[in-house]
Amino acid sequence: MLACLPDGEIERFIDEDLPYGDLTTHLLGIGHQPGAITFSTREDTTLCCCEEAGRVLEKCGCSISILVPSGTRCDPGTIFLNAQGTAQALHAGWKVALNLLEYASGIATRTARIVRAAREANPGIVVVTTRKSFPGTKKVAIKAIMAGGALPHRLGLSETVLVFKQHTAFLGGLDGFLKEVADLRARAPENRIIVEAENAEEALRIAGAGVDVVQVDKLEPAELRQLASDVHTMDRAVRISAAGGINEGNVAQYAASGVDIIVLSSVYFGKPADIGVRIVPSVA
Repeated sequence: MLACLPDGEIERFIDEDLPYGDLTTHLLGIGHQPGAITFSTREDTTLCCCEEAGRVLEKCGCSISILVPSGTRCDPGTIFLNAQGTAQALHAGWKVALNLLEYASGIATRTARIVRAAREANPGIVVVTTRKSFPGTKKVAIKAIMAGGALPHRLGLSETVLVFKQHTAFLGGLDGFLKEVADLRARAPENRIIVEAENAEEALRIAGAGVDVVQVDKLEPAELRQLASDVHTMDRAVRISAAGGINEGNVAQYAASGVDIIVLSSVYFGKPADIGVRIVPSVA
């Protein structure tokens, strides 16, 4: 089961939308009337943040009767979340729950399509996503990409060793850094060493220095195919990751090139999922 956001995050989302109560429901005098809310898909959707949407509704005073877990792929017209409560409770949780569901499920759905396309071209490929999610949304974004079948490339600067030219500039350039690889490995024996190359020539030099992963940015699939073959011939233990400009339209070409890992950011940006909501009074 995918991890759920903590209560503090859920309460913050509610407070953003409902800081002083629901003026419309109050003035209409309907808040005490019982009713139900139903969420359903309008398109092929990989769901995400269903659990959080359910907890939003519960914290607003509703009770849940249907809740399909995050990561489930649903056909159009699937009812996946249903709750009962007073009109006050239903309206308090409605938009917060919907916003979470649409944005997270949009990311999850794009991710799932990309993962399927990549694995059809290369069943052994791993798809990972960068840390370029919008600030403040990382927990939702990470849950969404995992619901879609991808993994995070790195959650932040604290747990991975990923060396860019912006680092090697302080070490006398790439050659200066490559002399330090053995020492770096000795100082961080539990961490894989990932180094980005700007071209195929650099990638081969980096692979020969004993790193774990060579990340190549913005190389075309045809050039990557030859590079992946050369690196794997040199040392099959070294992995090749392709990054830069990879999206749903070209991911199959990159996956078919023979690289081991696809790194992308494109899943974070796009249309939210189209989810329908129906709120009705209870029948006496």
